[in-house]
Amino acid sequence: MAWLSLIIAGFCEIGGVMAMNRINRDGKIMSYVLLAIAFIFSFSFLSYAMRSISMGTAYAVWTGIGTAGGALVGMLLYGESKEWRRILFISMVLCSAVGLKLLT
Repeated sequence: MAWLSLIIAGFCEIGGVMAMNRINRDGKIMSYVLLAIAFIFSFSFLSYAMRSISMGTAYAVWTGIGTAGGALVGMLLYGESKEWRRILFISMVLCSAVGLKLLT
């Protein structure tokens, strides 16, 4: 259950990044509300996951999901570069998160 909570926390982090992009585009109050909700849920699920997953592993996986997910969302939804080297390094971040899971 802790790992599922950690994955949900990572996806909420991606939602927060998307809300930040929305703030940059329109600056409406609803964008700020979405940002706050996404980060509150993200930190809540991360906190729950850290009850049984070590802090270093949980934080690394959480940031890995958020970083890779944010980059992928940028490429798929916002027209950011899809250069092969960028995809390679995103894959390396994801492989590192999977490696941490396998070691714990």
